[in-house]
Amino acid sequence: MFYLKLLAVTGICCFFTCEYLFAQSASVGEKSLIAPQAELKLIDDHFAFTEGPSVDKRGNVYFTDQPNNRIWKYDTYGKLSLFMDNAGRANGMFFDKKGQLIVCADEQNQLWRIKKDRSVDTLVLHYQDTLLNGPNDVWVSPRDFIYFTDPYYQRDYWTREQQNLLVRALYLYTPEGKVIRLDGDFKQPNGIIGSADGKLLYVADIGDNKTYRYSIQQDGSLTDKALFVNQGSDGMTIDEHGNVYLTGDGVTVYDRWGKKINHIPVPAKWTANVCFGGKKRDQLFITASESVYTLKMAVKGVQ
Repeated sequence: MFYLKLLAVTGICCFFTCEYLFAQSASVGEKSLIAPQAELKLIDDHFAFTEGPSVDKRGNVYFTDQPNNRIWKYDTYGKLSLFMDNAGRANGMFFDKKGQLIVCADEQNQLWRIKKDRSVDTLVLHYQDTLLNGPNDVWVSPRDFIYFTDPYYQRDYWTREQQNLLVRALYLYTPEGKVIRLDGDFKQPNGIIGSADGKLLYVADIGDNKTYRYSIQQDGSLTDKALFVNQGSDGMTIDEHGNVYLTGDGVTVYDRWGKKINHIPVPAKWTANVCFGGKKRDQLFITASESVYTLKMAVKGVQ
């Protein structure tokens, strides 16, 4: 989600073979999260910077190539196809229960809804008459509350050179169409994911290298903010057991109590985001710099 800085950095990572990496870290604790004999599988590496993986009801994964302004589809048969060009510089994305794609479209600092016919509704134009800084990542709760982060990463396609809002914050878009600032106490809010039952929300402050957990109330408001782990994250996902997957340096997995239980190395400069896809939701789909990968898991994701 901050690819401009990363593309300018060279020589900071050492690359090893996947076989070596997984020999070092495939099993942590009593039971591995990774399926037996599974290896990281490269799907493609012709992108500029991949982001925003989101899975539909059938298990197809949609992801963005933000510098090239495109959304791609990776279906359950392993076919890769272009879903949308001129995609609003889409970043984080998430499907709602109607099968519509909610998109952080930071070209114009907006939140979009892409319908099944690929028409676009602009849900959020501004906050209190001021343009947002650049919506970054999003999660939709089972009750249709849309939570999104709004940090600030300077883009080369913007004419402005400073943030519109002084506060870098977490927001709620309600089913009634209201935009509410929930928490502005961040250095750089980024990754976001919620539990399957809609009761917990996890939000990463990548600028402060921390991830927080909240309790979600019936009206969509948040209470009980607490430090979950001392690690920030770009994108995030969660599995059927409530384990939380953070990104950046590969994929790091924490159980629901915040204990580190696994680390999945990824041979890329930066691992930006992750989700579970496939017909059985047992394929971990990873966006990592110019590439996308999958990894067969022994656990399943939730939607």
